[in-house]
Amino acid sequence: MALMATERPPIATALPEQRQSQDDDGTKQEFSRGAVMGWSASGLLVVFAAWTLATTLGLVPPEFLPTPLQVVQTLIAEFTTEKASGALLQVHAWASLQKFALSYLLAVVLGVSLGLAMGRYTAVDWIISPIFDAIRFIPPIAWVPLSILWFGAGLLAPTMIVFVAAFAPCVINANRGVRLINPVLIEATRTMGAGPLISLWHVLLPGALPQIIAGMRIGAGLGWQSLVGAELIVGNTGLGYAMTQSVQNLDTPTLVACMLAIGVTGTLIDYALAFVERHSRRKRGMA
Repeated sequence: MALMATERPPIATALPEQRQSQDDDGTKQEFSRGAVMGWSASGLLVVFAAWTLATTLGLVPPEFLPTPLQVVQTLIAEFTTEKASGALLQVHAWASLQKFALSYLLAVVLGVSLGLAMGRYTAVDWIISPIFDAIRFIPPIAWVPLSILWFGAGLLAPTMIVFVAAFAPCVINANRGVRLINPVLIEATRTMGAGPLISLWHVLLPGALPQIIAGMRIGAGLGWQSLVGAELIVGNTGLGYAMTQSVQNLDTPTLVACMLAIGVTGTLIDYALAFVERHSRRKRGMA
C-alpha cells in the first residue's frame, strides 16, 4: 500500500485579492477594484512628487539622484539609441528575461513534481526533507562563486542562481497543497483502482493548484531579484550588468532607469501569475 502523508491542519494564507479592511468595531469592508487602483495611484503620485521636489529644489545633488524627467528621457534614449559604451537597454532586458525564463520554468517543473511527491508519500518526505531544509536556507546569491566555478562567466552561471531561488518555494507550496487536500478524496481514488497518474491528474494537481501558483509567484519574485544580483557579479549581458556599467561611467540617470526597468518587469511577471492565480481560484469557486 502506498504511504500517504498524514493530514496537517490548514495554513491560513493572505492573498492580495482577499484582503479586507476592518473598522474599529471589527466590521469588515470590501473595496472595489477601482478604489484600490485609485489609492495605489495616489501613493505613486506622492512618491514621484516628493522625488521631483527633492531634486528640483536641490535637496539631493543631481549626481546622486536625477530628476524624474531626466530618468524618463534616459529611458527613451536607452530604448532607441545604441551607445558606444554598451547595448540598448531593451537588449539587456531581453537577455535577463531569457535567463529568467529558462531556469524559472525548469525550477517550476522539478520543484512542483518533487513537492507533490513529498506531500503524497511520507517516505519521500522523510528522505528529502533533511537535505532540502539544509540547502534551502543558503541564500541564492551565496551560490554565485560555485556557479562561476562550475559554469564560468557565461549564461549558465546566473541561470543557476534563478533556479536555486525559485526551486524552494515551488517545492514547499506544492507539498503544502497536497497536504491540504481532503484525504477522503485521495483514498477514494485509490479504492476505485485509479493509478498514480490518474490520481495525480484528477486529484492532486487540481486540489493543490492554488498553493502551487502561489509558490510560483513567490519563486518568480525571488528568482528575478536573484538574477539581477547575480548579473551584478557575473556575466556581460542583462539589466544587472547594465547597472554595473552605469556605475563605472558615473551615469546616474541610466542607473536609475535600469532600476525602474527591473522593477516594472518584475511587477509585470507577478501580475501575470496573479491573473493565473485568480482565474484558478475563480474556476474552483474560491474567489
